[in-house]
Amino acid sequence: MERNSENPDEGNEFHPNPVSASNLSSNLSLDNVGEVTLTLNSDGLSWKLLDPMENVGSSCCGIESVHEVAGEIKFSDIYAVELTNYGVIHEFRHPGVGKCFLAHESHNIEMHRFIVHGVQKSKSQPCLWVLASYTFGHKDLETCQKWVKLIDASLNMEVERPKNLLVFVHPMSGKANGRRTWETVAPIFSRSKIKTKVLVTERAGHAFDVMASTTNEELNSYDGAVAVGGDGFFNEILNGLLLRHKAPFPPAPSDFIEAIGTDGSSPVHGPDETGAENHQKEEDPLLVNPRQIGMGFSNSRTDDASSSNIDQDSEFPLPNQQFRFGIIPAGSTDAIVICTTGARDPVTSALHIVLGKRICLDVAQVVRWKTTLTSNVEPCIRYAASFAGYGFYGDVITESEKYRWMGPKRYDYAGTKVFLGHRSYEAEIAYLEVEPEKPKSGIDGGRLINKVRGLLAPKNPERIICRSNCKICTRKPVYSSMRSPRATPYSRIERTRWLRTKGRFLSVGAAIMSNRNERAPDGLVADAHLADGFLHLLLIKDCPHAFYLWHLMQLAKKGGNPLNFDFVEYHKTSAFTFTSSGKQSSWNLDGELFQAHKLSAQVFQGLISLFAAGPEV
Repeated sequence: MERNSENPDEGNEFHPNPVSASNLSSNLSLDNVGEVTLTLNSDGLSWKLLDPMENVGSSCCGIESVHEVAGEIKFSDIYAVELTNYGVIHEFRHPGVGKCFLAHESHNIEMHRFIVHGVQKSKSQPCLWVLASYTFGHKDLETCQKWVKLIDASLNMEVERPKNLLVFVHPMSGKANGRRTWETVAPIFSRSKIKTKVLVTERAGHAFDVMASTTNEELNSYDGAVAVGGDGFFNEILNGLLLRHKAPFPPAPSDFIEAIGTDGSSPVHGPDETGAENHQKEEDPLLVNPRQIGMGFSNSRTDDASSSNIDQDSEFPLPNQQFRFGIIPAGSTDAIVICTTGARDPVTSALHIVLGKRICLDVAQVVRWKTTLTSNVEPCIRYAASFAGYGFYGDVITESEKYRWMGPKRYDYAGTKVFLGHRSYEAEIAYLEVEPEKPKSGIDGGRLINKVRGLLAPKNPERIICRSNCKICTRKPVYSSMRSPRATPYSRIERTRWLRTKGRFLSVGAAIMSNRNERAPDGLVADAHLADGFLHLLLIKDCPHAFYLWHLMQLAKKGGNPLNFDFVEYHKTSAFTFTSSGKQSSWNLDGELFQAHKLSAQVFQGLISLFAAGPEV
C-alpha cells in the first residue's frame, strides 16, 4: 500500500469479513520498537518498520550495523486481542546514519492502544511455550477498534478453540499448590473469553462424583473438562465420565484359560470357526463365552448367554465430538502432560487448551473380576490413560499412602523401601498376540561380559518415538471394522491367538503411553505411542536384587535400555488377563490404588481427545 506522508492512514482499508480481507495495512506504533506498517492477511499479522532506511548503515566505532525490526504472528498462535486504556507507547529510535548505534533515543507517546496476545516457542526448549504480547498504538481510537474487531473476527474462525470449560482444581495436589497453579493461568482463559466453571474439590472422589452425576445435557454445554492436578486427579475425572457409558468387556481369565494348551498358547477362533468349548460359568452371566471372542461383549446383565453379543456398530460416545480433556500440571509426576505436550509447565498446558489443540489418546478398560482370592463380587470397571501396574508399582502406591504428609517425596521413600523388600508374586498372565514377536537380543545369564555387551548394544534403528503430528497415531486401528471406527480388539473376524505365561514376578506393568517423567526421562517404553491401539506389557520376573537394580537404573537413564534383560518380558498387545495366586493384589492405575486379584484389560484406540499437540522433541 502506498504511503501518504501527510496523512499516514489515508487509503487504509478495513473489511469486516477476515476471509475476504487480504493485505490490509495501517501505520501504527509498536511498543518498544517504533512506527511500523501492520498488515493483516489470511494467515495472521506481519509488521515492518515504516522507515527502515533510518536504521540501516548506522555505525559504531567504525563497525557498520543493520537494525531492521520486522515480525509476524499467525492467527493460530494468537489467543486473544484486547483494547486497552489510553496510555503511553514507548518508541526506541536510532538517531540515524553516522551516529553511534548504541546511542538510541527514547520517545514516550500518548495514544490509544490494543494488545495482541500470542505464544512463542522457547528457543532453548521447543516444547516449552511462553507468552508473547505486542502493544500497538494509534492516536485515533476508531482505528484501534477496527483492528481489534478484525483480529477478533479472525480468531473466531478458529473453530477448534473452546468456549466453555468445566475446571476441577485439586487444592492439595503435588505440594498443595493446585489453587495457586490455577490462579497463575486463569488470566489466559479470561483474556481468551473462555467461560470457566471452576470447582475446587473438597474431598477425595469429589470430582468423580460431579462428573458421574452431571447430566448429558449439561455436559453437552461444555467443550471439555480441565484437571488442575496430577495424573491420579485426571484419572478420577476420566472415570467419572467414561463409567456412565456402556462398553464391551474384555474376557475374564476363566473364560478361556482352560482352552490354552500345555505349551502355553492356543488359538481362539472367530465365530465362523471351530473354537474352544464354552467355559462360561452359569452363576455369573457377566463372564464371557469364548465363542463370542471376535464378536464383542456386552456388560449388560442377562441370563441368556446367546444374547450377550453387542452390535458391532456400537460406539462409546463422549458428550460431543468437540469435548476434550485438559490437564494443567500440579501433581507429583505429571507423566501424561509430559507425554502429550513435552513440558511439565502450567502455562504451556494452558496455551494448548485455549488454542484448541487436539490429540487422541488410547484408554485402557480394566475390569476387576475378584478383589481377593475368596471374594465374590460383581465386576468393577476402571479406566486408565497412562499405566496399570502390579507388584513393585502397586506396593509403592500402597506404601506411599502411609506418608502423604511428606508430599511428592513420599514416592521416593516408598520406592526405596519397597525395592529393599524385593517381594515377588506368583501370577498367571495371558495376552492377545497381535503381531509376530520380533527376536530380542537379551542378556545371556551365563557370563557378565554378555550382560555388559547387551547394555552397550546400539538401540533398535527401527524404533519410532511418538512426536507431534505422529503418523503412527493417525493410522486406522489395526482391529477396526469399516463400520465401527472404535471397535475393540475382538471385533476383527480373522483368527486371534492368546499366549500365556506363569511364574513369580517382581512387577507386571501395562504402559498405554511411554510414561516419560522426571525419574524416567525416556519413559517405561520409549517408543510407546499415544494412540496406536496397543498396550505395552512389561513382565519383570523374579531375579537377583542387583539385576533388578540394574533394570531400574536403566529406566532412570536417558537413552537407557531397560528391556534388554533376560528377566524382562516385553509384549505388544491389545488385551491381557491377570490372575494372582496370592491372597491380596494391589494395582496402580494412573497413580491410584486399585485392589484386584483377578482382572482383564483391553485398550480402545483414540477413545478420548486431549487439549494437546504432542511433544516436539
